Amino acid sequence: MEKLYKILDGLKPLMMMVTVQIALAGVNILYKLVANTGMSLPILIAYRFLFAAATIVPLALVLERKTRPKLTWKILGQAFACGLFGGTLTQNLYAASLVKTSPTFIAAITNLIPGFTLILAVIFRMEALVLKTWPGKAKVVGTLLSIGGAMLLTFYKGVEFDFLSTKIDFLHRGGHVVATEQKSGNNVMGLVLGLACCLSSSIGLIFQTQMSQSYPCHYSSTALISIMGSVQAIVYALCIERDMRMWKLGWNITLLTAAYMGVFASGIMWVFIMLCVRMRGPLYVSVFNPLLLVLVAIAGCLFLQEKLHLGSVLGAVVIIIGLYLVLWGKGKELKKANRLMGSKRSTNPAIGESGRESFGGLSNRSNVIIVAPTFVPELGSSDVFVFDDGEEEVEEEDLEAKVSSTNIKT
Repeated sequence: MEKLYKILDGLKPLMMMVTVQIALAGVNILYKLVANTGMSLPILIAYRFLFAAATIVPLALVLERKTRPKLTWKILGQAFACGLFGGTLTQNLYAASLVKTSPTFIAAITNLIPGFTLILAVIFRMEALVLKTWPGKAKVVGTLLSIGGAMLLTFYKGVEFDFLSTKIDFLHRGGHVVATEQKSGNNVMGLVLGLACCLSSSIGLIFQTQMSQSYPCHYSSTALISIMGSVQAIVYALCIERDMRMWKLGWNITLLTAAYMGVFASGIMWVFIMLCVRMRGPLYVSVFNPLLLVLVAIAGCLFLQEKLHLGSVLGAVVIIIGLYLVLWGKGKELKKANRLMGSKRSTNPAIGESGRESFGGLSNRSNVIIVAPTFVPELGSSDVFVFDDGEEEVEEEDLEAKVSSTNIKT
């Protein structure tokens, strides 16, 4: 019995992450269904943020009442930027892209977020990119592969697969039906909106990295971001939709979707993600992203009569390969950076904090990348994958140089 308990205890992170991906797959499907009823998606997103704030704020008030640092204008500004780029803008672009294309398409495109984040982190000197090492090459090749996969997904169809098609079609059952036929023009516009969503989400992650350093209370920081996102989403929705009758929620799929997205997908699932980050590290969470794509593709074919083509499958596979190459490179560098920091800290404790600032994106505060944008926790010590250390000496020299060049005040 004790052995069974240990096995189940070890499976907890796996079960939680599978639950998270199932919940996020539901978000994609519900977005499409609500859009099909004629509901204004900006209003739905505003309600999502309100429900999320109502879920997270009490947790922050109770769990971090003794550890929360004093609020400053800088922290409020960072929370505003996180809410804007990582929340309101990302969600509205995501929903607009989903309406133009399909849940499977946007689920595949959002796997580009790690690549976009890498590019921005390198530009802002928050990420080390050493091209003469295998991890550095893997991150560059992975980013290029992901972008190429997105192009393949958009512009090539190929043969159609209908082995998952059923007679169930929630998309065209009664009510007001919006045209859903996908055209090549819609795919291109959907791609542009999806890429803009990835860029906005990546910018939000950059701001979250900075905020996690100045305000390391993860419930409270998420509560602040959700409050800021609520205000921004409401203002944007009021500018887009002037008919106040659209804001009325009835006992229908709109209320279900808003409550599900806010309380479940952005509230409870966020807690699951944070627990998994504490137990296994952010890279463990990131590797489950492609599972969302598989789940959304299956659900779309089963319940929305979505057509699956060879180009969609090939493009998604290429994007996933690119994603794992980026994660592989990131994992190698993070593992060696942590090991080097540990050895340096044993001789000079001041190097620990200074080294983290020097590495930025390689620090223990690495962000979790999750698909179907929601709030992203940044915490925990990372357990990373262990790979062959063929380029260890070269990379150790580069990391050593970075640490040695950091000015440390003692």
